[in-house]
Amino acid sequence: MKTFLVAMLTLFSIGMYAQEKIKITGIVKDTNGETVIGANVSVKGTTIGAITNIDGAFTIEVPSDGKLVISYIGYVKQEIGIQGKQNFTITLKEDSEMLSEVVVTALGIKREKKALGYAMQEVKTESFSENRSTSVSNLLQGKIAGVQISQSAGGVSGSTRVVLRGLNSLSGNNSPLWVVDGLPILDNKNGDYASGASDLNPDDIESISVLKGANAAALYGSRAQSGAILITTKKGKAGSFQVEYNGYVSMTKAYNSYEFQDTYGQGSNGAYSMEARQSWGPKMEGQTIQNWRNVLYGDKAYQDYAMLPQTDQVDDFFRTALNYVNSVSVSGGGEKLNARFSFTDSRNEGILPNESLNKQNYNLNVEFKSKYLTVGGKVTYFREKAKNKPAWNQGPWQQIIQIPRSIRFADLRNPMGQEGYTVNWSGDSESVLNPYQFLLDGNGNELNRNRLLGMLTLTGHITDYLKLTGRIGLDRLSDDLEEYSTYHNKATTPRNLIRITNSTREELNADLMLNFDKRFKDFSVTANLGIAARYNKFKSLKAESGAAIIPGFTALGNGTSKLATQDKNSSRVNSVLGNATLGYKGYAFLDVSARNDWSSTLPPSNWSYFYPSVSLSGILSDILKMPREYFLKIRGSWAQVGNDTTPYSLYNVYTLGNIQGIHTVGQTSNTYPLADLKPEKTTSWEVGFDYRMFNNRLGFDFTYYRSTTVDQILSITIPGSSGYTYKKINSGKMESKGVELMISGTPVQTKDWRWDVNLNWGTNSTRNIELNEKIKRYTFTSTNSIRIGSVVIDEGGKFGDIVATAYQKNEDGRILVNEKGLPLINTKSSQVIGNMMPDWTGSFSTTLSYKNIVFNALVDVRWGGEFLSLTDALACGAGTSARTMKGRDGMVVNGIVKSTGEENSKEITAQQFYSTISGQYPVGEEFLHDASYVKLRELSIGYTLPDLWFKQTPISKVKVAIVGRDLFNIYKAAPVNAEFAQNSQDVYQAYELAALPSTRTIGFSLNVKF
Repeated sequence: MKTFLVAMLTLFSIGMYAQEKIKITGIVKDTNGETVIGANVSVKGTTIGAITNIDGAFTIEVPSDGKLVISYIGYVKQEIGIQGKQNFTITLKEDSEMLSEVVVTALGIKREKKALGYAMQEVKTESFSENRSTSVSNLLQGKIAGVQISQSAGGVSGSTRVVLRGLNSLSGNNSPLWVVDGLPILDNKNGDYASGASDLNPDDIESISVLKGANAAALYGSRAQSGAILITTKKGKAGSFQVEYNGYVSMTKAYNSYEFQDTYGQGSNGAYSMEARQSWGPKMEGQTIQNWRNVLYGDKAYQDYAMLPQTDQVDDFFRTALNYVNSVSVSGGGEKLNARFSFTDSRNEGILPNESLNKQNYNLNVEFKSKYLTVGGKVTYFREKAKNKPAWNQGPWQQIIQIPRSIRFADLRNPMGQEGYTVNWSGDSESVLNPYQFLLDGNGNELNRNRLLGMLTLTGHITDYLKLTGRIGLDRLSDDLEEYSTYHNKATTPRNLIRITNSTREELNADLMLNFDKRFKDFSVTANLGIAARYNKFKSLKAESGAAIIPGFTALGNGTSKLATQDKNSSRVNSVLGNATLGYKGYAFLDVSARNDWSSTLPPSNWSYFYPSVSLSGILSDILKMPREYFLKIRGSWAQVGNDTTPYSLYNVYTLGNIQGIHTVGQTSNTYPLADLKPEKTTSWEVGFDYRMFNNRLGFDFTYYRSTTVDQILSITIPGSSGYTYKKINSGKMESKGVELMISGTPVQTKDWRWDVNLNWGTNSTRNIELNEKIKRYTFTSTNSIRIGSVVIDEGGKFGDIVATAYQKNEDGRILVNEKGLPLINTKSSQVIGNMMPDWTGSFSTTLSYKNIVFNALVDVRWGGEFLSLTDALACGAGTSARTMKGRDGMVVNGIVKSTGEENSKEITAQQFYSTISGQYPVGEEFLHDASYVKLRELSIGYTLPDLWFKQTPISKVKVAIVGRDLFNIYKAAPVNAEFAQNSQDVYQAYELAALPSTRTIGFSLNVKF
């Protein structure tokens, strides 16, 4: 006991000695001798700290053997040993790296951000591992000014549409180019499945730079006509070895974004009828009705039940989806060699009970450095399995919204009947189907994707200012897609029992660049000159079984008319390119670039096209010698970019088929080719400024841009007597203009607290200046089959104008009705009733940190634009919509009787009204809705555990976070899911085609570093 007490006293004495405190004072200055106000002064490894006052002075009590840490934005952090000293004069040096931010630009070239003469925006990626999504594209929502990102409503494996600066091309090629570590990658879509960019692993991304227009991306050629998104991946770092784990688990739940009525059940004209397919029946008050499975199918297990509203249809049908992500990386390196390996396993359920998306990602990045040579290699392998992606055409939600409100889902849940066919509340039908039929194991689809991405870079350092860099990259993507329809009702026989499509896309990129970077007294010169080549190849093999011979047996051989088709194409682009930047005294920069492409998809007379660019920027804060707390840059640029077309558009090509499986026949294309096709050409210019003050505590970045695209490559409809359906032409002139604004601020910054806010805002308007001397309206052919309306562009009109059936109206705009009091419909209306493009988009984000706790929130806004809603049209026609409550006992249409010109007074019922204007062939004007919304896109709170907890362990850092994504709409103008896009095609943003309900995700993330 005595020994124990002595030991304790000894330890206590040592602790007292170590913790002996002294009072110190000091002053913090910069290299010009001016005091620094608000600098952080703290003792390393403790919570002791102070802030310098208006005179740059501080007073603080510290351990006599501690170490001071002094930091301030824009300056290099300093550490100074106290060693019993009581008075300090500290000089902070400007952080040149912070003042001259280095960013990644076209071709992976690193440049000072202040030298750029065009707009580019960097996206912070620190939170990507915390608040995850199945696609990197979704993670960019709300983080880039002026960019439109449409998240798919087509399930977890659906595509995402990204448009950087409006829609310049009528050909539909308005997506940005995705570039990884300096080389472009494939971003093709396979139907509505997620594009190639969705395969990228967020945990491997170091930085993202967004080059918004042709001005910034001209060096990448025609595919960067609509901008580029540059991704730099993580590498091993010299002098360190680190193991990192990221874990994520979340729950995604559907919530009903459409309001149904819960008063009236199945029937017609207020009376119950099992034969009725709508919900125009009596009030549901518990009256006993027969079970449809008993009456229609003779299944005695299903008994009579009480007629009551089924209020939980969304919860009954959709599940709470679980998502798991586990990622581990190992990185390290020395003076000459560094490497990083990562593996990520992602398992995602969809809200449909049989939907899933599982992905695995393996990534290896190695770099070797010597005095004269740097060799970098990267290999990434992606594996993906997507099961049962929901269809929008007669998919499950389209069926659910039309089910009478008295039909129990418990009776629908087992869709297989006693005779081996599916059953439904409506009886056997070709169009009205049991939604649970889509969940059967023999019905659905499965996509298996394998992707290999390999890159090799060699850099020879000839002198300290001259180097030669060669790069080659291969992106190979293979998709195996199976679609099967094994089970159906008696009224339908699927065209194919099973269809299998195997497709492979390859892209090979190579370039050789000579890089020059040297300073001559007041001048600096950076130049790049080189050649590049791109080769694309596609092939596919499709097999169709025809209708099933033996019911319930899913195999290609079990089909009545087996058919195999194959397709292939290839294209090549060769290029010469270069750029040069001339800088003067670090505050004036002139940049010029030029590229010439030779494309195999264009005729020899036009396959060579040249596009230059020029930009100028000046740092006015340096030129005018403004105080050091201020930074002001102005910039302007002009660029021209060309664009080619798809392979084999110049001549007639044949599609091979057969007659009765005996005779082989060749069928020509239905599009008349244009042998002297010219490349599209986009000319754009922009001006802007970057103004930061109070040492980056407040910043403004403004850009105005305008671009014009001519010689659009279009397919127009021609008379069938010509032997063709369409004809390719060069025509049209489009003009796109807009404004982008970014505001950043740090209202609070103390020793323990920091509050950052960011505002992104952008607006764009795209108009057609001229079309063709004979054509004054162009209808996008892909919308011809959509009954609710079409998307057109008129000469002088806006891109995205919507044309649909409308009410007949008089000169005063009043609706005309017939003698029965029903509205008259103009079924051949060519009237533009709305436009799909938003008036503006924006976002507000905030980050609030206190010591080791960080809170993040992101609010995403889309304002303006309209769309046509099929959900609303079908639900109104079926009497299930809350809109149909009004007028059940009688209503009068506000209009004028066409035959008499008198005010309408004829009473009708809601059933009569909605049967006239809605359903499968609705009046588009009635179901046109405002697409505006304000959504809480992201919310998270994270906590970094104290380092002292892991002092005796190999763990260096642990961070935990609770995260939420797409939590709720703060405001939504439309009655349906505000993010309704069925696919990433531009014109489909005008339609909500029975999109799945909105979802919200809540999860937990864990980051551990060793």
